Amino acid sequence: MIHFYSVSMEYKRGVPVLRDVTFGVDKGEFVFLVGPSGAGKTTVLRLIYREIKPTSGEIVVAGKNLSRLKDSQIPYLRRIVGVVFQDFKLLPRKTIFENVALALKVTGADRAEIKRKVNRVLDLVGLSHCKDAYPEEVSGGEQQRAAIARAVVNDPLILLADEPTGNLDPVLSLEIMKLFESLNYRGTTVFIATHDYSLVRAMRKRVIRIERGRVFE
Repeated sequence: MIHFYSVSMEYKRGVPVLRDVTFGVDKGEFVFLVGPSGAGKTTVLRLIYREIKPTSGEIVVAGKNLSRLKDSQIPYLRRIVGVVFQDFKLLPRKTIFENVALALKVTGADRAEIKRKVNRVLDLVGLSHCKDAYPEEVSGGEQQRAAIARAVVNDPLILLADEPTGNLDPVLSLEIMKLFESLNYRGTTVFIATHDYSLVRAMRKRVIRIERGRVFE
């Protein structure tokens, strides 16, 4: 589902962020990408959803070679790859329902489909009770659930998460991980970047370790 072949990345010429990275994540897997801050975890995720291009090497996501992907095809890629950010990125002047619905509006979905899908996913993540609330009116854990709902409302094949529990306490962090696990059981491939080793040990999933831009499985 996700394959890196000898991928290297330099933001500044001669300063490597990733060095000859090769790894694979199969369909339906739940995998952690672990490593210290600055190791290159976020860069790996940005490459997967084609926010940036590698300096060298090839990346294949859901059978598509991202190096050959036309700019006009990137929106389709973003529909099959959901992304959850550490800082949630919820719009403060829109309700939880409206924040989740945005992901469908950009695809041209009609009002009835939006209502049906958003209500379904809010129920899935346990947020039906606060769908009309604004982000500042709900807890950090509920904001993170809303961000996850927005990422999966389009039923993506792949779900990426960048330090999704970095702002949460240990109990809430484990709850969020269990939510990711339930989504994985439904068939979604889950790939999570984190430096929280205690959480990784608790979940007992496959781990890919990255240090100084190099990957060790």
